[in-house]
Amino acid sequence: MALIIKNREVVEDDWTVVRATEDGTLPAVDALPAKVLVPFTWWKEHKNALTLAHKKELIGVWLAPDDEPAELVEDFDKIALIAIDFPKFSDGRGFSIGRLLRERYQWKGELRAIGDVLRDQLRFHARCGFDAFAVRADKDIHDALNAFGELSISYQGAVDNPEPLFRRREKAAVGASA
Repeated sequence: MALIIKNREVVEDDWTVVRATEDGTLPAVDALPAKVLVPFTWWKEHKNALTLAHKKELIGVWLAPDDEPAELVEDFDKIALIAIDFPKFSDGRGFSIGRLLRERYQWKGELRAIGDVLRDQLRFHARCGFDAFAVRADKDIHDALNAFGELSISYQGAVDNPEPLFRRREKAAVGASA
């Protein structure tokens, strides 16, 4: 079984990511395994059949970089997790999608980064609201976990801490002088 980082721990991943085959086909709804992450385009076509065949806790949807996250909001109550695909290291659109899901659309469930996920960007993923990471299979997941402890202070506000550093320093100075 594959491993992922979830809530800053290495755990076994019991979800299956469904991707199109070389000829572009996807499996039938009744042929899907339990705990399945399906592409958003496929979800839009088959969500009624999928929600009848699977419990909410067993369904996840993954978004491609060019998918519109607003289209998934009405289905939040039907899915257990959302994954964002990073098809290549240099494609940063998924960071924006993660922030939109957390801040604008108030997604409270698991938000997972999949695809070309590397140690160098894990902390940035977390700052955008991701709490689970499927690190690329050819990389050491235990080494990747160390990325979270490499920097102790963030200057900008983000999902994980909305206050920028200058505001935190102002509060500390006021608290110290009181």
